[in-house]
Amino acid sequence: MPLLIHPASRDDLPRLHPVIERAYRGETARQGWTHEADLIEGQRTNLDTLQGIVDDAAQRLLVAERDGEIIGCVQVSDRGNGLAYLGLLCVDPTLQAAGLGKQLVAAAETTARDTFGADRMEMTVIDSRRKLIEFYERRGYAISGEKRDFPIPLDPPLFMDVLVKPLA
Repeated sequence: MPLLIHPASRDDLPRLHPVIERAYRGETARQGWTHEADLIEGQRTNLDTLQGIVDDAAQRLLVAERDGEIIGCVQVSDRGNGLAYLGLLCVDPTLQAAGLGKQLVAAAETTARDTFGADRMEMTVIDSRRKLIEFYERRGYAISGEKRDFPIPLDPPLFMDVLVKPLA
């Protein structure tokens, strides 16, 4: 069955939240290649935060479904002045490396252009995550040279590379 990508509703969130946690944290995350399990502990997000994204007109949370099962997501945020932000990209760890992430990134870019009128997309990636940065570079993103602090204070601290792509 084909992959269906659509904006999340509040009803999708209880099924989506465990997928996000499996993709980013804990032992199950280690089955995939995009996890942060070796760098960060604790919950990645919660239902209240996801509800806030769904309810915010300046954001879209896209979910990927196959055979009626939610298997991934991506968040697109309108930052104004033609800039959109891509975040929260994840695919169930047991299904990674099958092109699903590429499809979610493409859907996010289309949403950024069509919904928010964006002409460029940015994202942040932990600077030590070279394979993940290379994944985005193959999708046309480039390291801008800007670094940002990781949003959660850690010891030692983590830093994020800002990647940008023009949306044609």
